[in-house]
Amino acid sequence: MRQLICMCHVLLLVCALSACATTAYYSQALAGQWSLMRSAEPVSNLLADPGVPPGLKQQLRQALAIKSFAGDRLALPVGNTFSQYASLDRNHVVVNVVAVPEFALTPHRWCYPLIGCQSYRGYFDAGDARQEARRWQQQGFDTVVAGVTAYSTLGWFNDPLHSGFTRLPDERMAALIFHELSHKVVYVAGDTAFNESFATAVELEGLRLWLAEQGRSEDFQRAQEGQQQRSQTQALVTAASRELASLYARTDLPKEAMRAQKTAVFEQLRREYLALVRIWNRPGPLGSDPTTLNNAHLALFRQYHQYVPGFRRLLQQHHYDFEAFYQAVRGLAQQPEASRRARLQDLAKGFHEYL
Repeated sequence: MRQLICMCHVLLLVCALSACATTAYYSQALAGQWSLMRSAEPVSNLLADPGVPPGLKQQLRQALAIKSFAGDRLALPVGNTFSQYASLDRNHVVVNVVAVPEFALTPHRWCYPLIGCQSYRGYFDAGDARQEARRWQQQGFDTVVAGVTAYSTLGWFNDPLHSGFTRLPDERMAALIFHELSHKVVYVAGDTAFNESFATAVELEGLRLWLAEQGRSEDFQRAQEGQQQRSQTQALVTAASRELASLYARTDLPKEAMRAQKTAVFEQLRREYLALVRIWNRPGPLGSDPTTLNNAHLALFRQYHQYVPGFRRLLQQHHYDFEAFYQAVRGLAQQPEASRRARLQDLAKGFHEYL
């Protein structure tokens, strides 16, 4: 009941601050969140129910063990998060839209009451997300529509586990739990790349420690391979982004010529990425054969990976004391955007990859 009252207060605030079309968006978001919460039931009840399949019970027990590890070893604020479970009839809990101007690299930011601005727009219905993407495409924007397995409400509600988690292998479920809990530690309104890169850094370091505790050397090797793929892809994306930034800054080129050169840059990125895919054991961060890369794909990738090396170096400097690391990140979050980004870029220069 407390969470329902909280949701009603949020909706009333949104209605007071927003236009009708925007209110419709928030209404679907709150309705989707309420539907998710309403369908959830306590994990303890499911574990005691003889009718629940043994496989699901095993995954739920594993999720609870991962949650305990997150609180005890990673100092994450667990609370009542993931104490309930909901079964979904879809693969993704929400679908996000990212939109970037045709000749720019900075994504459009949607601004919301209470949480500030974000570089994506989330929908519970995939059709609504595709419609939003088409609206931006008609304005000349590059777009990407991407399914999201889980999201955090930043402590506004007790986020439940759901079948998006339990369908995953144990190590991927652990990584996802660590990532989503990290969003409760620090959140900078208007800086998606900071928030997501921080959560990804905690996810990676948490997964490393969890797999080591489990003695799962084979899974640890796969984690190492996955991180190597992300690092190699990040290098390609960074190089392409620099080339595109130089191109988009030119004022002497007509749009047709700029468009042709943009296509050439993305084709080169695709060729270099596919050369890596051929030597990898599994599809990489951009999939097995990305045929439609655009500015929005680069923006989405950078949101999750741009500052990961800097955050991981900061954790190293605090000798893997997570509480001290979080305090340092909170201090970093208080700095002006340009200062914190420069600091993370400087930290990245001293990062040594071992995962």
